[in-house]
Amino acid sequence: MPAPLPARLLDAVLDRLVVPGYSRLGPAVRRRWWPADPAPGSMTGTRVLVTGATSGIGEAMAGAFLALGATVHVLGRSRSKTEDLVAQLHRNHPGAEVVAEVCDVGDLDAVRAWAAGFTDRVDALHGLVHNAGALPPERSETAQGHELTYAVHVLGPHLMTRLLADTLVDHAASVVWMSSGGMYGATLRDDDLEFRTGEYSGVRAYARTKRMQVVLAAEWARRLAPRGIRVTSTHPGWVATAGVTASIPGFGKAMRPLLRTAADGADTTVWLVATRPVSTGEHFWHDRAQRPSTLGWERGQDPAAVQRFLAAVAGATG
Repeated sequence: MPAPLPARLLDAVLDRLVVPGYSRLGPAVRRRWWPADPAPGSMTGTRVLVTGATSGIGEAMAGAFLALGATVHVLGRSRSKTEDLVAQLHRNHPGAEVVAEVCDVGDLDAVRAWAAGFTDRVDALHGLVHNAGALPPERSETAQGHELTYAVHVLGPHLMTRLLADTLVDHAASVVWMSSGGMYGATLRDDDLEFRTGEYSGVRAYARTKRMQVVLAAEWARRLAPRGIRVTSTHPGWVATAGVTASIPGFGKAMRPLLRTAADGADTTVWLVATRPVSTGEHFWHDRAQRPSTLGWERGQDPAAVQRFLAAVAGATG
């Protein structure tokens, strides 16, 4: 049932004013009318993979999925950190099934090798969450020569989705890209995907690749719709994580009193996978509701630029 009109109007105001909607105030207010929580045990018998799971929002998502009864595969780049997380999750959720997965999402050869092993072990996946992220201060390249944020946020997740597609359960699986509200400050650029021109800015590269994720998720939603697989993107709001503190310390310090918890940031993604709500358009969500993927005065994505971008991603990933 839709929220009553006053709630919808207040929700829109929170979103447009940014600070109230993206800060901890957003979920504190919206919980009064947003859709019901997933039922306890509702994910029993399901299997979910979370990338970038060793800290922050990814760690919170893993715990939330376990609490709902799912088997959770936690994927991290560091073996020691991933195994430490598995041990911690076992302590917090006795009897739960947690599996460590180690892969550098930005290394396309590593993704191929890992995916081959994963599909040998797992034949049914109900949730795939692309949460791994990077915000480097300087431009750097992966083993295949791709700019790091582009590889971690776009190429690696795209390749992983393609390689794991056959394991996604028809009419039961969900794929979620963890984007960022920062993507509103970036248009889709298909002319410099590797950030080779101009002075490099990690924050700008982050925003641009987060925009790319929203576009890519919408394309995967179209491709997988005939199988009844739901594909969405979402943004978590402003969350107090180690990544925020390290990458944009000024913002983290100034906004500390208003930052969300990691659990708040994880909430909508967990809800999307657990409840699989109907999604339309560009399939972009925040605080359990669909949101416009462009600002009001913008005219949406240029279809020609979208096709050039998708062709470039397909070419880079083989």
